[in-house]
Amino acid sequence: MLLASYSVDVGYYNHHVAIGLAGDILKDFEIPHSQKGFRYFFNQITSFVQAYEVSDIVVGMEGTNGHARPLDQMVKDKGYMLLNVNNLKFARFKEIFATPEKNDRMDARQIVTLMMMAPMMEQGKEVLQEVHNTSEIETKLKRISRRRHQIVKEKVIIQNRMQADLQSVCPGFLKMFASVDAFYVLRFLSCRPDLRKLKRLRLPTILKIQGVGKGHAKKLQRWQEKASFGSEVEWVGPMIAEDASRLLALKERLIELEKQIKSLVRQSRLGSLIRSIPGFGPICSGIIAAEIGTISRFDSEAGLAIYLGMAPLDNSSGLYEGTKSPKQVNKHAKKAMMQALQHHVRRVDESKVYFQKKCDEGKKYNQALRSLGRHLTRVIWSMIKNNRKYERREKETSKAA
Repeated sequence: MLLASYSVDVGYYNHHVAIGLAGDILKDFEIPHSQKGFRYFFNQITSFVQAYEVSDIVVGMEGTNGHARPLDQMVKDKGYMLLNVNNLKFARFKEIFATPEKNDRMDARQIVTLMMMAPMMEQGKEVLQEVHNTSEIETKLKRISRRRHQIVKEKVIIQNRMQADLQSVCPGFLKMFASVDAFYVLRFLSCRPDLRKLKRLRLPTILKIQGVGKGHAKKLQRWQEKASFGSEVEWVGPMIAEDASRLLALKERLIELEKQIKSLVRQSRLGSLIRSIPGFGPICSGIIAAEIGTISRFDSEAGLAIYLGMAPLDNSSGLYEGTKSPKQVNKHAKKAMMQALQHHVRRVDESKVYFQKKCDEGKKYNQALRSLGRHLTRVIWSMIKNNRKYERREKETSKAA
């Protein structure tokens, strides 16, 4: 009974594959990123299983998801073990076991060599990480929350650009409207391509703009009375109107995505458990649940804490004392945890006392928040393992009452 190792060096248009068996590399080949290439890949697996009486199949990929889709999911659907090759560890491996040439074919051969050597290496599990199956709900949550993150980033870029343009060609506008991304402000800015025409809009026309009532209309009229424009308004004005229209579309899309996330969190066991923690809203809970995927990925709560960014490493030297983030931190999960913790510390008295204690010890705000997060990670681990929602102690509930 033999174990066959298949390595895939993932590319944009093509993938290089190497097959290892009993310490030898038997074959390497290239497949296109297409159904034809995928069929050839699995046909090769079938033929080797029959020819060598292989009992177990392990597939290692340098970088799952992304360009590896849908091959990585197809591998899991076939029931084969899928390993994700840690790029940083693999780069170190290539430095130690250097080859005379550097190309994708050689990378595939080195990956399969690493896979066959891993059982004899102390850090083999850190280099080759098993990709566990996640439920369809968590998979959807991850895709939707990642899409939301990208839209938020785009919104920030466009809003900053629009504010700079408004400050340049329409001084006083930003001072008049504290929230320039409010729906009624964006609809007002986008209703005419020429900003100068906005100054001449009559009250009946302003009231026809969606979301503008009498109160907002009075504010817009006050701006009209004081409005002045820079020399570049003729050609910058249409850019501002275009950015305002794009911001409207992005904000509406964000509302739709957040509705989907809230619905999926209610259906997700992980999401529902995390959501039960005071201060953890549906969006942050959804992101954390999506990025965790399945708790079976982690051997201990310490591994989960590192992944969530709640267990920084010591980075001290001489008189300097500091910390640094491990490379394994999931930045999306960490950001969601930090945001949720800020609300949590205001809602739970014991957490507030613990947080203040860490601040009194000399920790900075974020450091104290991560210390609380490290403690809360143990709670999350226990909640998921025991399938129990967060429960406040009697002391907390009596105070709240």
